Amino acid sequence: MDLGEFAQGNELFKNSFFKTNEKKLLTLVKDGQHPKALFIGCSDSRVIPDLIVSSKPGDLFVVRNVGNFIPPHKLDNEYHSTVSAIEYAVTVLKVSDIIVCGHTHCGACAQLYEELDESLTYTKKWLELGEKAKQMALLSLGKDAEKEKLLRVTEKFSIVSQIDNLLTHPYVKKLSDEENLTIHGWYYHIENGDIEYYDTDSYSFKSLSKL
Repeated sequence: MDLGEFAQGNELFKNSFFKTNEKKLLTLVKDGQHPKALFIGCSDSRVIPDLIVSSKPGDLFVVRNVGNFIPPHKLDNEYHSTVSAIEYAVTVLKVSDIIVCGHTHCGACAQLYEELDESLTYTKKWLELGEKAKQMALLSLGKDAEKEKLLRVTEKFSIVSQIDNLLTHPYVKKLSDEENLTIHGWYYHIENGDIEYYDTDSYSFKSLSKL
C-alpha cells in the first residue's frame, strides 16, 4: 500500500471531519478527556472500535492488543502495558463501564491450535493468556469437533476468560462489587457487523440489538 494514501486521508480528515467538529475537539483539548467506557479490543485491523459503535472522539478509552487478552493480577506482572491502561482508565479517568470485545475469525484464538515459530518469543508468551479458553472449548466440544465451530466457541470462551482475569485486579473487583463499574463481554461478527453480548444470567451470548 502506498503510504501516500494515508497523507491524503489526513488532509481529508482535517478539511472535513475536523473542521466540522472543531468546537467539540477543541473542548476536549481544553477540558481533557472524560470517556464513558474503557474498550478492550483486538489489534486486528478489521475491528475498529469507534467505527463499529459509531462513537465520537472522547467517548472511548481504547486498549487494543493481540486477541483482546487481559493479564490476571500479579504484583510482578510482565504485561505492564495492558494492565497500566486498565488501571489508568478505572482509577484516574473513572470510567463507568469496561467493554471486553472479542470477534469472529480471531487470529490469536486460531493460533492457539497451531505451532508457533520459536523465534516469536513475545507472541508465544502472550498467547498463554488464551490457553484457558482453548481448554474450555475442547472440554465443551471435544478435540474432534469441526474446526470452525471449535474456533467460534474458543473466541467466546476467551471473552469470558478475559473478564475473569479482569476481575482479579482488586480495584476492578471492588468497584464492580460496589456496582460503580459495569463489565460487558461483546462478540463482534466481522462478516456482518453484528455484536452479541454475554448474558451472565443465562451464560450465553445474545444480540446486542435486543438488549
